[in-house]
Amino acid sequence: MTTASTVLADDVRIEHIEVKGEKLNYKVQATTTATKTNTLLRDIPQSITVLTEQQIADQSMQSMADVVRYVPGVQMSQGEGHRDAPIFRGNISTADFFVNGVRDDVQYLRDLYNAERIEVLKGPSGMIFGRGGAGGLINRVSKQANWLATGGLDLSYSAQQQGRVAADYNHAVNEELAVRLTGVYEDSDSFRDYFYAKRSGLNPTLTYKLTEQTSLALSYEYFDDERLTDRGLPSDPRTNKPLDTRRSLYIGSPQNSISTVTVDAFSATLSHEFDNGATLINQTRYADYDKYYDNVFAGVYNPETELVSISSYSSATARENLINQTDLTFEINTAGINHKLLTGIEYSKQDTDNKRLTGYFSDLGVDISSTLVPLSNPVYNGAITYRAAGSDADNYGEAVAKAVYLQDQMELSEQWIAVMGVRYDQFSVDLYNNRTNVELSSDDDLLSPRAGLIYKPVTDISVYVNYSKSYVPRAGEQLAGLSVTTAALEPEAFVNRELGLKWDLSDHLALTTAVYKLERTNVAVTDPSDPTALLLVDGQNVKGAEFELNGQFMTGWDYIFGYAHQDSEIEAPATSRGKVLAQVPRNKVSIWNKYQFNEMWGVGLGFVAQSDSYIATDNLVTLPGFGRVDAAIFINPADKLRLQLNVENLTDKRYAASAHNNNNIMPGSPVNARLSMSYKF
Repeated sequence: MTTASTVLADDVRIEHIEVKGEKLNYKVQATTTATKTNTLLRDIPQSITVLTEQQIADQSMQSMADVVRYVPGVQMSQGEGHRDAPIFRGNISTADFFVNGVRDDVQYLRDLYNAERIEVLKGPSGMIFGRGGAGGLINRVSKQANWLATGGLDLSYSAQQQGRVAADYNHAVNEELAVRLTGVYEDSDSFRDYFYAKRSGLNPTLTYKLTEQTSLALSYEYFDDERLTDRGLPSDPRTNKPLDTRRSLYIGSPQNSISTVTVDAFSATLSHEFDNGATLINQTRYADYDKYYDNVFAGVYNPETELVSISSYSSATARENLINQTDLTFEINTAGINHKLLTGIEYSKQDTDNKRLTGYFSDLGVDISSTLVPLSNPVYNGAITYRAAGSDADNYGEAVAKAVYLQDQMELSEQWIAVMGVRYDQFSVDLYNNRTNVELSSDDDLLSPRAGLIYKPVTDISVYVNYSKSYVPRAGEQLAGLSVTTAALEPEAFVNRELGLKWDLSDHLALTTAVYKLERTNVAVTDPSDPTALLLVDGQNVKGAEFELNGQFMTGWDYIFGYAHQDSEIEAPATSRGKVLAQVPRNKVSIWNKYQFNEMWGVGLGFVAQSDSYIATDNLVTLPGFGRVDAAIFINPADKLRLQLNVENLTDKRYAASAHNNNNIMPGSPVNARLSMSYKF
């Protein structure tokens, strides 16, 4: 029965970005995310890290920060304590997130409760995903209703009082209809003073087989998150490093530092497979985001007076995304060359209201935009009022994108494969400033090419070269930064050149390595001869190398090894020339082992280390390098039941985990144990 159900699930093409591979292993064989066609990973000329459901469970991942911890070439910045902000090959982003290949770009902290797997693509991917993705992107593949017997209940509680329950129920009603429901509820504290987080999510999905060749998948997600907005500690001007104080110390005002987000997202996927093997897939996603946060955060610390400057602001964002994609894939053979062709169109409309207000402290009867608190007691309990000041935003924006793309994967011979593609985007932004009654607009014609050539000396080895390009429009990745001086300028461009090797050492173990150069151009800087004008110049480049080995060395031993070397340089403006990019460690290494002794007992051991980096591009404050050890114990006392204990920072290493700027630095967690119970239906 299981085999029949599996065939049925494949026939209806529900998960058209499905990775083929063993679920109980860290290695996967193929994906369609990078090319929109079902392609072996070793035949994709791009660096890709795929985190399977088993790896997510073994490492007890719950956030995007957990996801990138063991991914070479990617690290997580602080994100002001309220948003995911990964750094891909030296380029920080808050917008390059996708769900099942469709954009999910509002600033918030995502959860993994409904994730089947996570895919991290490195380098520009404009040909497939359009604007953005300058250094890379993260795609979540969500759990969809299917005809496989899956489901479970997961409970966890940590020494830092993080309580969480997640559930997954998948049911085949009949041969034509399947339903699934995933959900999560969390109520948590942490090692940080005053911190709390409450989140809940619910994601029902339905898959209906209309005919033998046509299927419809529907999904709705409700997600809500509320937490303390915590931006950490300042630096010490005597050492130009993070201030050495207790890790739990909170600076600010808890009652004026709250972040909330509510996400309502609906998606529909219609798939049809033609008799000649061609496949047509249409995806529609409508998402309504309501995001608000205020925060009181640390500024400069004065060691002589032992006072810390604090400031505050609030920000509200309401965004509606409507995105529709239509993809047609088919194969033809011409002159002995097999072509796997993709052609598609995409339409998106994004409406955004954004309002920011500055916080004023009522000290001694006078409103001031910053005040001082003693380091010995840095919690501010006075009144704070919020009103518009300076360039505080109060905008309504509409962004419309119309795209068409074409890709050809050509099997030139048994040894040579070429991947050629190009995407054209007509991208327009209209921004209305409610404060000044000024309306700005920007129109860009974006041409995003990709060209890759793969040589296969033997079946399981691929050597590739790749060229790709992406753009970031002048409105910025969050579509709110358009100004009078930049509206008419060409968008920033990011060009990646990459040479790599992928080797499937066995059915269960894969090695990938790559060297690359990523260049950022069309950076707007002030003209030295005319301070009222801007020039477009080359802005920065990152040269790097990545190495990754994952899968099974032998039965029962799952293994991950990653290493990244990044050498960054800022070329413009002239005042920053020769400096390096923010929070880009020259070296990062990660190792994770899981060994299953028998059906009942298993252990895990991990190590993550990175070298020093600078917190900001001024290169004034150093984020010290560190090494951290994680461990786990797995017990299967009964069929379908698993207990596990994950210990984070086993040696209680003191380190700075991430930063937003030179005076917003987040300490790493002290040793923390999380006990989990998982029961599979």
